[in-house]
Amino acid sequence: MAAVNQPVVSVVPDDEFKEKFKKSDHVAFYRRQIQGPNLQHRALLDTMVLTDKGARFELLEPDTQTSLLLSVSPSKNDTVRILIDELRPIKARYRVPDVISGEPQCEQLRVERQSEDSVTLSWSSGRHRVRVWHFPFRLEILCEDEEVMVTFNAKGKLWFESLQDPPGRASSHGSELQEDHTSSLWKETFRQFVDIKANGPSSIGSDLCFHGFSHVYGLPEHADRLQLRDTRDGEPYRLYNLDVFAYDLYSPFGLYGSVPLLVAHKPDRTLGVFWLNASETFVNVHYSPSEHQDDQTPPVKRKRVEPQTDVHWLSESGVIDCTILLGPSPQQLFSQYAQLTGYQALPPMFALGYHQCRWNYNDEADVKAVDAGFDRHNIPYDVIWLDIEHTDGKRYFTWDSALFPEPAGLQRHLEKKKRKLVVISDPHLKVDPDWPLYCEARDGGHFVKNRDGQIYRGSCWPGESSYLDFSSPDTRAWYSRCFGLDKYKGSTPSLFVWNDMNEPSVFYGPEQTMPKDAVHYGGWEHRELHNLYGFYQHMATVEGLITRSGGSERPFVLSRSFFAGSQRLGAVWTGDNVASWEYLQISIPMLLSLSVAGIAFCGADVGGFIKDPQPDLLVRWYQAAALQPFFRGHSANETKRREPWLFGAKVTAAIRTVIQQRYCLLPYWYTLFYQAHTCGLPPLRPMWVEFPTEQSTFTLDNQYMIGGALLACPVTDPRVQEVRVLLPGCGEVWYDVHSAKVYKGGTNQFFPVTLDTVPVFQRGGSVVCRFVGSGSCTAEFQKLPLSITVALNSQGVADGELYLDDGHSFNYRDRKAFCLRRFNMLSGRLLCRPASEEGTFDCDTVIQSVTILGLKSEPSTVAVHVSGAKSPSAFQYTETSCTLTVNNLNLRVSMDWEIQIL
Repeated sequence: MAAVNQPVVSVVPDDEFKEKFKKSDHVAFYRRQIQGPNLQHRALLDTMVLTDKGARFELLEPDTQTSLLLSVSPSKNDTVRILIDELRPIKARYRVPDVISGEPQCEQLRVERQSEDSVTLSWSSGRHRVRVWHFPFRLEILCEDEEVMVTFNAKGKLWFESLQDPPGRASSHGSELQEDHTSSLWKETFRQFVDIKANGPSSIGSDLCFHGFSHVYGLPEHADRLQLRDTRDGEPYRLYNLDVFAYDLYSPFGLYGSVPLLVAHKPDRTLGVFWLNASETFVNVHYSPSEHQDDQTPPVKRKRVEPQTDVHWLSESGVIDCTILLGPSPQQLFSQYAQLTGYQALPPMFALGYHQCRWNYNDEADVKAVDAGFDRHNIPYDVIWLDIEHTDGKRYFTWDSALFPEPAGLQRHLEKKKRKLVVISDPHLKVDPDWPLYCEARDGGHFVKNRDGQIYRGSCWPGESSYLDFSSPDTRAWYSRCFGLDKYKGSTPSLFVWNDMNEPSVFYGPEQTMPKDAVHYGGWEHRELHNLYGFYQHMATVEGLITRSGGSERPFVLSRSFFAGSQRLGAVWTGDNVASWEYLQISIPMLLSLSVAGIAFCGADVGGFIKDPQPDLLVRWYQAAALQPFFRGHSANETKRREPWLFGAKVTAAIRTVIQQRYCLLPYWYTLFYQAHTCGLPPLRPMWVEFPTEQSTFTLDNQYMIGGALLACPVTDPRVQEVRVLLPGCGEVWYDVHSAKVYKGGTNQFFPVTLDTVPVFQRGGSVVCRFVGSGSCTAEFQKLPLSITVALNSQGVADGELYLDDGHSFNYRDRKAFCLRRFNMLSGRLLCRPASEEGTFDCDTVIQSVTILGLKSEPSTVAVHVSGAKSPSAFQYTETSCTLTVNNLNLRVSMDWEIQIL
């Protein structure tokens, strides 16, 4: 541990000689539940009470005499919340606050059928029912035709350890559950770390069965395939936020963030389960195959076994708070989840541009040189980033006065070009009694305490550090005020923020994080809320930037750690990846899993954070990342510099092309983020989301949809000359966006590729808007005219939307200052009309050209109708590609108009 006055060298702690991270068999509560007795709970049906929020029942486990309280709450948006707590706890158990963004409107339940064995309840919509069975207790959710879709506690794995008084105190509430004498319920040791449990064993768990399902997704963050694996022959999925440097691939171990949402899909239905718990959590997934009985059975007598997926959740503490999302479509499920935990924040437009980052740009001259390099090589970008070395000795909210003597001047230099600066702000503060900010935090009671009530001290980049207790509203408010322009010296309104190391990372701590018996606001142990820590820092930072602008400007904050609800706050990335083809490949399913779980603004460090990419890998990574939501190049301090122009003219040209293509596509990306912000639909979508009935898409995770219109299949293998792409949808039509060549859906196609090409296709029936021209950043691109590409489906129809606002303020929300337009092609007429009754935004954006793909024959005339006036327009028709192009239109987006093709 570094002394306060020693110089600090930024290195990654070398702790690889021992196994730093736990496996499930190292975790006592996991062993207890997996190896423990098979408890048989009873639902006491005669205790049922119907309330304004649903129904409540008492549950009893006869062997341990554990009494629990079950609440069942259906809501109007087709979700069912299952809540289980102790009936008479000796003290309150932790319930996760601040994640549920709006309590769903509950439905009144009524008894439909009742017997000694079960009670069936329904509610006003009539679409679903809940059936509670007396013994063994289980809870079924049924759909309209009485088919059971989900069973809670299907395998009888309900587990609920009652809180206890510490040993030595008499108590009648003690749990009867015992382990053998060699292990301890109150103390757990891992390596040299001892964890003292203030409340004794308090773990919970249950299983759910998804009937008829054989594909489940979600549970980020893991470096694994999109479809969750069967865990019976390996480790369970772990949700425990950890700082994992160069993480293993194809592993269920926990990484930087956790979203306890699992999504099940089959051709006619999509379901989800949201397990609201912030303590360490494991999830086991068991698929049951839909195979015939053994071959000895005569074919006539063979029966098809209905597939099912059993999911077992195990958490260290808290209560069981489980919401079933009933879909039935993927889009409805995304909406249900967003209504529960919040919608994706609408980012400022600049945040969707390209970000250039490194650990670290050396000084102000270095930053200005890199900035000028982008201009010199005609590569657009929006944001340059500063890592920890920009500070005075790793003291956040400060600047190294030798390297960055005029930080405000540097920001003004960038702002003249409409570019931004991002700086890092980690959750630990250097222990330094001579630093006023540290003293302010210490004296204000803003630090996490250890189990003895003293300020907890760990080690991170500054050396000895204390950690802010972001679970405290007062601490969050104090931290938010630190971003004020008067408080944060050297900052300007064009400075934005990056929260790193906020799992939290504690060098040389247990699993390189904070001990579970550290104590937070309200007296809660860290074990209760570990997975919320980064979420709360992200929240406090976002609120700080909003407060800085007086509530007028949208913030941008990137966070490494996250939880359910982090989508309301901003962006996340996949952490310390490596410059290898394998990490490029895994980035796609990782981002798709995040997107399925509501974290829509996500990305991976271009080129890999660790090690040096070969030029072809760097190009391929730029191509992939330009087709993903958050687009940032980043590299570690020991890597070679890798600005896009350092690898020769050919590589520079290839990277320039994909970054410029990204900027041209920003109108489409921005519209997709508006849809995420209002409907919960992620911009990045697994293929099955758009093609829910096509089983060939259910396991695909090397290609994906960008919105509903574009299919992308980045090239992620070295030295390939062709790639295979599934173009789904019998009856669908697909167009190569580069050549306009048309392909039929429902086929696998092989496409030749060079280092300059990446397969992208526009779906027939869609309309995509792009900027036309070039610029140096998003602010310049926003002034450019638009082109519209109309891709006709087999019926000659297409439609799409375009969202516009000022790109930076909350006026779209507070003053309805936005413009949402719909383009509709039908019967040879392309119409531009308002897509929403609300919203007015006076903008000069014009449509310069329209390209229509799939027009079977050359028209005789093309006429433009605006404000009642009709005028003919020149056009070009290419017979070989069935493409019509109409140029020089100058049609204002905000006006109604029509193009008639005769």
